[in-house]
Amino acid sequence: MIKHIVMWKLKDEAEGADRATNARKMKQLLDACIGLVPGMGTFEVVLAQPGLEATYDVVLYSEFADKTALDAYLDHPQHVALKPFIGAVREARQCMDYEV
Repeated sequence: MIKHIVMWKLKDEAEGADRATNARKMKQLLDACIGLVPGMGTFEVVLAQPGLEATYDVVLYSEFADKTALDAYLDHPQHVALKPFIGAVREARQCMDYEV
């Protein structure tokens, strides 16, 4: 199994909206990717929550059966279509894929 974890810190303002609005839109777009490809397991998109420690605004935690399934997700047109928006609103991105 491959775990794919991505964290984004968002700009205060981008694409005509504030950070909170862009975070909600980003979550909505990513949530639409649930079940997108065979071999996709857990797929959680979480926003930073008031009162809990967070140095990033949006986190994606996902699991894939193997690298083939992860690659299918990464190359899927619906996932690729998200990249321009995410690129425009993000200040920083961290990612780690690992096999268990």
